[in-house]
Amino acid sequence: MEEPFERVKLADKEILLLGTAHVSEKSVDKVLELIEEEKPDCIALELDRARFEQLVKEKVWREANVFEVVREGKTHLLLFNLVLSSMQRKLGKQLGVKPGSEMLAAAKAAEQKGIPIALVDRDIRVTMKRALAAMSIFEKLKLLFQLLLYSLGFGEKITKEEVEKLKSKDTLSMLIQELAKAFPSIKTVLVDERDQYIAHKLKTLKAKKILAIIGAGHLYGIKENLKRDVDIAKLKQEPKSRNYLLFLKVLLPLLLILLVSVGVYFKGAQFALNAFFVWFCVNATFSSLGAIIAGAHWKSVLAAFISAPLTSLHPALAAGWFAGIVEARVRPVRVLDLEDLNKIDSLKDFQRNRFAHVLLVTALVNAGSTIATFLSLYLIAAML
Repeated sequence: MEEPFERVKLADKEILLLGTAHVSEKSVDKVLELIEEEKPDCIALELDRARFEQLVKEKVWREANVFEVVREGKTHLLLFNLVLSSMQRKLGKQLGVKPGSEMLAAAKAAEQKGIPIALVDRDIRVTMKRALAAMSIFEKLKLLFQLLLYSLGFGEKITKEEVEKLKSKDTLSMLIQELAKAFPSIKTVLVDERDQYIAHKLKTLKAKKILAIIGAGHLYGIKENLKRDVDIAKLKQEPKSRNYLLFLKVLLPLLLILLVSVGVYFKGAQFALNAFFVWFCVNATFSSLGAIIAGAHWKSVLAAFISAPLTSLHPALAAGWFAGIVEARVRPVRVLDLEDLNKIDSLKDFQRNRFAHVLLVTALVNAGSTIATFLSLYLIAAML
């Protein structure tokens, strides 16, 4: 399948849009061919600075501080990124092509020929934050479950022939429509918004002839947005924390107090003891179970068991933070763990890499605590 290619002429420049598959040998060849034939003044890559450095220098999270990540609640963001990276590497291994090879080839060719490189994609951190903020809890769980299955080897194998078919406009349109049905929030942020952002960046580049190397799924959206005005400031905004989440964290403890008060009024003081027993057992059990599933040290399991019933009552605390910090103390993160984050391809790798393991412990303990909070309230209400 020939790589999709569009030539767009604007008032002061010509933009060549080359749609690629990030794990296709033919895409690499086409990139080099077009650089030789078209002799562009600038080569634009569908990358931001962080992903460019990861691709070129293989630098990933080397300056990350595990305690800050856990304390600031960035665990889910990092885990999400690691699972996505793992999925992409697995696909690359299946096809025998390193993910992003066409971008790397373009960067090397540009350096050899003295052609300026422009990184035109939005900061990956902003994109991830906007995607996660836009997604419902159901969408997050559904997506993470599917990605985990694939990264652990349960996904459907993709052949080189199928990758080439994905460059077809009809196939891409169908896939994007399916994505929009399954994950409407993701499609808006990962596809539509980035199409607008990249188009705006291309229009603002100071070059007469630009060769843009972009994923085939973005080509037609970018082409259409080159004709429109884009509110770039809006696309750069990081989402604010949702007020209803904070409201919910405050509401749930108040609801517990209300249920206990009503129970004591109608059934006596013994109801308070029974309610406390249910709250403690359910929260402690589910949170520690999350730690056990993550393969945490017994001290981390104990931290989850003890802290969960108390942290569930405080809107600014989370049981996963305590379990994660204890895990990081017991099994200190090494520089090697940070450097090897880009090699995680299986559940064993998550267990072996201490940094990823801390993230997993924190996330699963928090998940267990959240489930336990709602279940506890339901059980206590049923006791009335």
